[in-house]
Amino acid sequence: MNFLSGVMRIAYLGPGGSYCEMAKDEFLDMYDFYPAEEPLNMISRVIDFVDDNPNTVGVIPLENSIEGTVRESSDTLIKTKNPNIRILSEIVIPIHHCLLSKITELYSITGVISHPQALAQCHKFISTNLPRNLDIVKASSTADAARSLDGYNLTYSAIGSKKTAQLYNLNIICENINDDPTNQTRFALIGDFDTPVTGNDKTSIAFSTENKSGALLEILEIFSKYNINLSYIDSRPSKTKFGEYTFHVDFDGHIKENIIKQAVDEIKEKSSFFRFVGSYAKHKAKV
Repeated sequence: MNFLSGVMRIAYLGPGGSYCEMAKDEFLDMYDFYPAEEPLNMISRVIDFVDDNPNTVGVIPLENSIEGTVRESSDTLIKTKNPNIRILSEIVIPIHHCLLSKITELYSITGVISHPQALAQCHKFISTNLPRNLDIVKASSTADAARSLDGYNLTYSAIGSKKTAQLYNLNIICENINDDPTNQTRFALIGDFDTPVTGNDKTSIAFSTENKSGALLEILEIFSKYNINLSYIDSRPSKTKFGEYTFHVDFDGHIKENIIKQAVDEIKEKSSFFRFVGSYAKHKAKV
């Protein structure tokens, strides 16, 4: 039986036309389930919606190959009221940004609107091809940027996908404007459900240690002790006390495997804060 068969609703970072909506569609096809859809305008609101509503899942961006971790996702996910909200699945999709506008002439553009990560991913194009006095406006998503063009004069543009252009009836002035043609984003499906062992899984956790010499090393040595491949580690301010950090870690294996469970139990013992963030199947990027 599909472990998501009981899902009633799916929330995602919208509105329609966002890359997150594309990821949502991929998840629906992957697991062949079709719940009611709830587009929301902030990552934190997607996570809160899943936290507050049983039998609900959400889709959020986790990491971009150029700009790195999406901080709002990682920071909010480990602080849900329901400690069982976790990553259930991941998908990696290619990002092909386009410059969109109601007009067609690049030389006429005086402003650009988009999500901060999209703006950063297209920095070289913006600095090279658009005016120095360009008005840069930040939006909650690439789709929201396109939708908001109605409130600006015709010389403003948005950064988004071809799907965004079709949905909001915009012209594509330039295609593939991201600085790196291999640009990809990893999205997560989150919720309170148990995931099966597939044999090609990863586990994500977050933890803090006491602020003393060697505390982090003691935890990292646990991975070596059990011969567990550590694939990712990042640190974030704990937001509780200056100078204290929360470490976000990904490693091979599933929490239902004995070795992984033993290692995680030992990490818990040495942590001042611990959060299991999920065990789920690894996903290969599309080309």
